[in-house]
Amino acid sequence: GGDSSQVREQLVRVQQIQSNRSAFAAILDDGSVVTWGDLNDGGDCSCVQEQLVRVRQIQATDNAFAAILDNGCVVTWGDPANGGDSSKVREQLLRVKQIQATPNGAFAAILDNSSVVTWGQPRCGGDSSQVQEQ
Repeated sequence: GGDSSQVREQLVRVQQIQSNRSAFAAILDDGSVVTWGDLNDGGDCSCVQEQLVRVRQIQATDNAFAAILDNGCVVTWGDPANGGDSSKVREQLLRVKQIQATPNGAFAAILDNSSVVTWGQPRCGGDSSQVQEQ
């Protein structure tokens, strides 16, 4: 992730940078995102680039990124097994207020109704079904 030469000209008006083990994601002042580093770990967001508009916050596991948009929706990319694929919970990821991540591949999102949605590596916190009723 240390070589940003291919995106250097895009790295202007940067508001926030988030990193994982081998990639970076930068939020620009227009809410768009620029990524670089290991392509498999989130250094390539081209598959979700069109969705990455008006990004408010980015969090990262060691191998994936999750972005909260201004509308409270979440976009994920990177290693699918380590949080980069949120498709199983996408319908629940609405009105998200905050996201936290474990390094080992799990994300947890707090919704505006104070409930929590998790995804990613089950053994690392990505499966909260055992405690959902508590």
